[in-house]
Amino acid sequence: GLTAPETVREIFEEQIAALLEGGVDLLVLETMGSVAEARQAILAAQAVGDLPIVALMTFAEDGRTIGGETPERVVAELLPLGPAAIGANCSVGPARTLAVLRRLVAAVDAAAVADPPALAVMPNAGWPTHIGGRVIYQASPDYFAGFAREALETGATIVGGCCGTTPAHVAALRGAMDAGIAPAERHGARITISAGDGIDSAGNSLAIGAEPTDEPTEVARALGRSFLVSVEIDPPKGFNPAKALAGAQLLKDAGVHAINVADSPMARVRMSAMTLSYLIQHQVGIETIVHFTTRDRSLMGLQSELLGAHAVGVRNILALTGDPPSLGDYPDSSAVYDVDSVGLIRVLRRLNEGVDSAGASIGRGASFTIACAVDPTKADLAEEARRLRSKLEAGAHFVMTQPIFDLAVWHQFLDAYETEWGTKDLGLPVMLGILPLQSTKHAEFLHNEVPGITLTDEARARMREAGSDGRQEGVRMAQALLADAVPHVQGVYLMPSFGRYEVAAEVLTAIPTGVRA
Repeated sequence: GLTAPETVREIFEEQIAALLEGGVDLLVLETMGSVAEARQAILAAQAVGDLPIVALMTFAEDGRTIGGETPERVVAELLPLGPAAIGANCSVGPARTLAVLRRLVAAVDAAAVADPPALAVMPNAGWPTHIGGRVIYQASPDYFAGFAREALETGATIVGGCCGTTPAHVAALRGAMDAGIAPAERHGARITISAGDGIDSAGNSLAIGAEPTDEPTEVARALGRSFLVSVEIDPPKGFNPAKALAGAQLLKDAGVHAINVADSPMARVRMSAMTLSYLIQHQVGIETIVHFTTRDRSLMGLQSELLGAHAVGVRNILALTGDPPSLGDYPDSSAVYDVDSVGLIRVLRRLNEGVDSAGASIGRGASFTIACAVDPTKADLAEEARRLRSKLEAGAHFVMTQPIFDLAVWHQFLDAYETEWGTKDLGLPVMLGILPLQSTKHAEFLHNEVPGITLTDEARARMREAGSDGRQEGVRMAQALLADAVPHVQGVYLMPSFGRYEVAAEVLTAIPTGVRA
């Protein structure tokens, strides 16, 4: 950063000297965001005394530090400094931390030093979520105990927890260690990253200066005449959209009506959702439903972007507030939130009426199709019902749910809605969220670490019992839910994990003949 390394080291030396004078026996340098920072902290500790040092870096969802370093780079840079232990803490939950641990183990093995450092891992208790004005971490103590067992088997000798862990989590860790699991012998691991197949990019480009249309979008038309099907695609973490475009082509060929494009989900940096939506529409030829959050946009900026989206034909908007930056890779980033999702829906409705939020004319009215979100798994269903009602009254055209794994969950939400508003009829089309599970590890990760996703006990049990047949069991569960949902909702919204769009296509074969146009 802007601070000279010598100054950073002096700051660390002052703090460490005070700790040494106080009688500490061990120094844990945790949540280091870059190798440069960790290096200065270690050198400072060695200048002040000879305490054993545990150097813990913090790795983001992509397996890199905030400074962009890989686990292999961390080992290469820190190993010569001689810390007693190297490892990872904070930022992510157990699953992502285990992935980093495997790479740390392989890197230390490859270095083949005579006295290798111990390996330490201390993840958060999953991803944080906001419930009732509080930040809650979802990973259960039992899930954490499972993490401890796998970490020890992988090669860690120090296990612990960071944000969101409680005495119950620590007790579960202790129990796993008392079970007699010995740290594994060092073993290497191979990491393979494959690029997606490219597709042709010719044709279907929008002519500059083309007249905006008053016609309803294809999504709006489909909601009125058939069972609507959309599938989510996440934008890439880099600037190559080839894999996403290939996935969109596969899904179009499978008969999907639209592609949902997420907007930097979990507050993690990805390619602009609006840009990818444009590319999909004009290179693949299928409409998108773009997720549009108010997190990163001022009231003026979001209106400007919406006008530009309309000009290039991106007119299906899912209005979202967005995960706060504190939950992602850039916790110090400023969250804007001039309006929330309800306010964004009002802005879109006003643009459709031909005026901006200040009442100034934009000429002819826009023709956005406006979606809103609902989470029927929320702990406070009454509050979620009131929140949904606000979105409907603001001007939403249809509703998209968070993923559920049992249709009874949706009916329970409708019961809560009826208690609040005297009817179960939302008065708008509903698209049910379905997320095909891949394995019991995948199921437990989603349930314990991802905000907004809650699995039923039955779904988790079925995935455990499926064993190596987990992927097919996940497809069967999704297909059964889809078939049950057809009489009760107007469409489905599939969220395939790990870019496995062929799984979504397989699930969709469960739609009865004649239901989907």
